[in-house]
Amino acid sequence: MMTLLANLPDHVVGVSASGQIDAKDYETVLMPAVDSALRKHKRIRVLYVLTKDFESFTAGAMWDDAKLGLDYLRAWERIAVVTDVDWVANATRMFAFLLPGLVKVFFSQEQSDAEKWIAA
Repeated sequence: MMTLLANLPDHVVGVSASGQIDAKDYETVLMPAVDSALRKHKRIRVLYVLTKDFESFTAGAMWDDAKLGLDYLRAWERIAVVTDVDWVANATRMFAFLLPGLVKVFFSQEQSDAEKWIAA
């Protein structure tokens, strides 16, 4: 399940992910939020928090994630990923060079630092 995070500046899209994330989560939560933010700003920032209850991404979710990234390639100013899941942290770091914006990975206990960094 994916939910929007509140109390962030309007150029920051924040989501929290728990359980199994599927294409529907992207299509009903993240993509509309990104579209809305991009109507107001040329470049946006994303805070993506994987909770301790996060289980996995479906193939459809991974496809939507890649598609979203490529569709708005020049829109990403900063991306913060908060996770204790090693493969997610490693994959994020590995592919960060493909995005024009800054990408940073934070551990769960550093979520407040991630929120400050993404909003700065």
